[in-house]
Order: sequence, then structure tokens, then C-alpha cells
Amino acid sequence: MAGSHGRSVRRRTFVLGATAAAGTTALAGTARAAAFGWSDDGSNYVVDTGAHLVFKVSKTNGDLTSLVYRGTEYQGYGGMNSHIESGLGSSTVSVKQSGTTILVSVAHGTLRHHYAARSGENNVYLWTEKADTSVSATRYILRVREGLFRNDEPDSYTYAPTTVEASDVFAKSDGQTRSKHYSGLRVMDYDYVGWSGGGVGLWIVRSNHEKASGGPFYRSLLRHQSADGGGLYEILYYGQNQTEAQRFGLQGPYVIALTDGGAPSSSLFPGTLTTSWADSLGMPGYVGASGRGRVAGVGISGRNTAYPYTVGIANSAAQYWGSARASDGYFSIGGVLPGTYTLTVFKGELAVYTGSVTVTAGGTTTLNTIAIPSSNDPGNASAIWRIGDWNGTPSGFKNADLMTYAHPSDVRAAAWTGNVVIGDNETASFPCYLWKDVNSGILVYFRLTAAQAAAAHTLRIGVTTAYANGRPQVTVNDAWTSAIPSPPTQPSTRSLTNGSYRGNNHTFTYSVPASAWKTDAGQYNVLRIDVVSGSGTTGYLSAGTAIDAIDLLA
Repeated sequence: MAGSHGRSVRRRTFVLGATAAAGTTALAGTARAAAFGWSDDGSNYVVDTGAHLVFKVSKTNGDLTSLVYRGTEYQGYGGMNSHIESGLGSSTVSVKQSGTTILVSVAHGTLRHHYAARSGENNVYLWTEKADTSVSATRYILRVREGLFRNDEPDSYTYAPTTVEASDVFAKSDGQTRSKHYSGLRVMDYDYVGWSGGGVGLWIVRSNHEKASGGPFYRSLLRHQSADGGGLYEILYYGQNQTEAQRFGLQGPYVIALTDGGAPSSSLFPGTLTTSWADSLGMPGYVGASGRGRVAGVGISGRNTAYPYTVGIANSAAQYWGSARASDGYFSIGGVLPGTYTLTVFKGELAVYTGSVTVTAGGTTTLNTIAIPSSNDPGNASAIWRIGDWNGTPSGFKNADLMTYAHPSDVRAAAWTGNVVIGDNETASFPCYLWKDVNSGILVYFRLTAAQAAAAHTLRIGVTTAYANGRPQVTVNDAWTSAIPSPPTQPSTRSLTNGSYRGNNHTFTYSVPASAWKTDAGQYNVLRIDVVSGSGTTGYLSAGTAIDAIDLLA
């Protein structure tokens, strides 16, 4: 298939609206499904799938101007159409029919966008080809009329009139926060997003994201809803909290799917969808199944079986991933464009192995068992104490789960301050994020034996991302203070306040001399962790960092 990839363990998570609201009756004068075909109404190409779906594409700019399902118009809120970005503007738009397929193509500068319909299907297939940065980001926004679906999920800013941050984070009257950024899901966690109610389901089934950036753990906009309607997103490239350079080329298909209320067909899911019918459509940059290959690994040894493992392959042109089988680490990644890729094995979200693999068209590259060296997993090191787990995420820390779908100021968040005592539920007591202007200077109390206090030890602090170059400086017993570490490379945009802890995992190490410890075994040693940086502003936009794990090595 075009742009497919395989996963040995498939997740079929989706975002579901609660109930349908009033206003789902047909609009006067809307088109109803008839024979498969297309027409020209002067302003739009009108495509009838011959099922229950009729849609229109503007001949001027390539916007989707109408989406009628069973006589009801679903397209449009706030007087806006559905489109790439905020609309491409003046474009060249063409249409052609090839047997049971209709293709509408849009050319805008170096960008190409395509809509395809199949006879008898209630689906719109989309591809987007981006050749350069003349369009800053690449996302398709399906704008849905108000009153059709009700939703108050955490990733929605319905009923949230107060602005908390920038122009995209809001608060309800009860103190809960909402934003279109708060998806709560990584790319690998979902196949489709949308709403269902009143006997209708409206979904976007995502593409395989081979030309996107950020890898399997990237979090971005999925949907939002406000007083005047809702939006569903397919993010093909987004700069917010991005760790990778932008990739270029044809991306897709992704699918607008309408159903009788149920989930979209699993045959449309990335890694499952076959589009051999698109081979003859002549889309520049299109690569069919015969021009793609596969990577398969017989297993991964040296795993900690308490954690899921993911295998990703990536180069400057494409990215793919697959889950490793829990029993033996077997993985298979299909639909891969030919080329040489960096292969990375992730424990949770922490890279613990890197290698190289070459994929050829029509072939399968089979890899022998990948052995993860014990030293590659920081969790294997013997520690006097440890806060959290080395898995590349702040999971288990205070407020960690909430932060993927809420702002740090949310009323549901536990206090970001408070000291921590080793042996007293230390991970759940330690905040997942530290900021210079909010909770810098947190104290960790711990005891050492006489033998431990007589020796120097290495302290490690693992972080998953940072904002405004925030990084930790440590002080032990007010007797020894570390140097200020250099900041690692991290995304330059917001992260901690828009639902993402994912950046570039980095470990800071500090060599604490024996002279810093208290020699009385009954006394607490006190570790203070400060966030240092000259960047950032105030509050939750001051310099900050997200924590993966902290430990004192034996």
C-alpha cells in the first residue's frame, strides 16, 4: 500500500464524543447521494460517491466547502472551510475520473493536495505533498458545524471562556483547563479520532505519518470543540515541541470516514489500508506497495519485560515504527520506502539501542536477535535509592498523568511544591515537572550508612525535555554545589504547558564527593534541586524541565 507500516501489536484507540445534540436534520437544498460521479457547479467540483456522501472542493483554492452525509451538511464552523493549514489561497484545481475512482488535485506553489473518492464508499481519501518550507506546517483541519456533536472530553475547550496562556489554553469556571493541544495520546496510540452520536460517526483515520516528524511518541493536536463548532486534525508536520527536522514528500492516505455511528472500518487503519487502486492515479511522489519493503526482527534480548518496547526506523526522508512482541521482542515494520535507516529500540520511550538497517523495494530485511547491552539501560545500574523508573517518561511522578491533557495550573493538579523523603512514597511525591519560578529548590531527604557516607557517589537526573534551557543544579547538605550543567538540545517551543513531556531524553550526572555527606547514619542528608536558566519568563513559562528518573548510584 502507499505509505503503510506494520505493527505487531495494534492499538485501536479512538476519541469518542459523548452524545449527539440537536440540529442533525438535513439542510434545505443540500445534495443527496445519487449515481457515482462528479459535476461542476461553477464554484466547486461536486463529487457524489454513489453511497450516502457528497462533497465539494473549491475550484479556486482547494478547500473542502461541503460534506453532506445522508442529507446533512457537516462541513463548516465560523464561516470557514476545511483545508490544509488555514487555507492555501489561490490554487490550480483539477479533477479526473478513473473507473471507480475520482481524484481532485490541488496545486499551490510547490504544495500538492489530493482528494479521492471510491464508488459506493462514504470515505474521502486525502494525500498531501510538501516539497519545501513555503508552507510552514502541514496539517489538515476538518471543520465541523456546531450543534452536531456534544463533547466535553479533556482535549476539548468547549465551555472554557477564560484564557490561561497564549490564545489556545483556556479554563472553565470550575478551574479545569482545556486546549486543542491536550490530546492525551501519542501518535502510536490511536488510529483515528472523531465524534459519534445520533446514528452518525465522523472520523479522521490518520496516515502512517511516514513524512511527519517526531516519531511514535509525538503528541499533537487531534481535535477541538468550541461554541461555534469543532475541528478534527491530521498533523503531517507540526513545529510545537518538535525534536526532528521537517520531512518532505507525499504523505497519505488519511481518510475522512463517515459511518452510521460506529467506528470506522479497521480496513482503513494505517498498516492495514491497501490502496492498490491509487497506483494508476498518477499522483507525483506516490509509491505503491511494490516499491516498498519490510524490516523484521526475530527478537530482542536484554529487555526488561516489565516495560513495552518499540522499534523505530528513521532517516531524513521517512519514519516508521512497530511494537516489539512482549514474549520475545519480535517485530515487523512494513510499507517502508527503500533506503538506509537508523534503527532505535526504545524501552518505554527511552532509547536503549541504536543500529542501522537497509530496506530494498519488494524485499524483507530480516535481522538477527538484537542484544541490548546491559550498560545501555540506566535502570540496570545498582543504586542506593531511585526516584521513578528509567523509561523515558515522567510516569509515576506527581501530576504526570494529568499533564498530557491539562495545564499545570489546572485545579485537579496536586501542589507542585513539597519536599520528598526517600522511603516514603517518593516517586508519587516528586513533581513530574520543575520550574525555576514555581518549585525550584525542592528538597529530597535520605539516609546513608556509614560505609556509603565514606565514599563519593554519582547522582543522576534524567530528563525528558526542557523549556527555555531549564536544567538542574544540585546542592548536597549546603556543603557542596554542582557546577551549572550545559543545556542539552531540546525543542524551543512550549512543551510542559501544552500536554507534552516528550523532547530529547538526557541524563545529567554529578560526582558528589564523600566530604559532602553527613557521617552520622541516623541523620538525613538533604539534596536540593534548583532549576537554572537565564531564559523563560514567569510562572509555568519560566525555565523548566520534565523528570524521567533520579538516583544515587552505589
